[in-house]
Amino acid sequence: MAFPDDVLTKDEQVVLHMHPHWKEAIKPVFVLVLALAAVIAGWVLLPSGTGGMIALYVIAAAALVLVLWQALWPVLLWRTTHHVFTNERVILQHGVFSRDRRDIPLGRVNDHSMSQTFIERMLGCGTLTIESAGERGQAVLRDMPQVEKVQTTLYELIEANNDKHSLGDEEMRQIMKETQQ
Repeated sequence: MAFPDDVLTKDEQVVLHMHPHWKEAIKPVFVLVLALAAVIAGWVLLPSGTGGMIALYVIAAAALVLVLWQALWPVLLWRTTHHVFTNERVILQHGVFSRDRRDIPLGRVNDHSMSQTFIERMLGCGTLTIESAGERGQAVLRDMPQVEKVQTTLYELIEANNDKHSLGDEEMRQIMKETQQ
């Protein structure tokens, strides 16, 4: 499911659009292979006849439930999780049937940090924590691919946003002159 562009404002541009790291697919692939192996082993090893067919159907049904629950559902969650960084805000959206979205304006970001375990460093992912002013506080983005690049980009976006909203000396003099008149 692609991220809808209609949630963006008129002058807003997407700088980064990411999903969690591909390592989220390791467990679902493992479960799928294990379920297929169980069905094939049951088909090959169980005796032919009524008892064997019933056991094979039970194995196949259990494998199907396992695949839907432990393989398909995590992939759907991964696909519907969006981390979008624009020139105005950070948009965090997730949900398969229902959708939750959190918008963090760049001007409200107080702090951002990243951390990586040894394995995450090898895989090129990590955890990005964005602390913002407001009642919800921190947003923790686990399994963020290229977390170092994302943190640097976030810093650049915050600085550009601050520069855009701050006044220069000449602009400040002009405002002061207008208010004195």
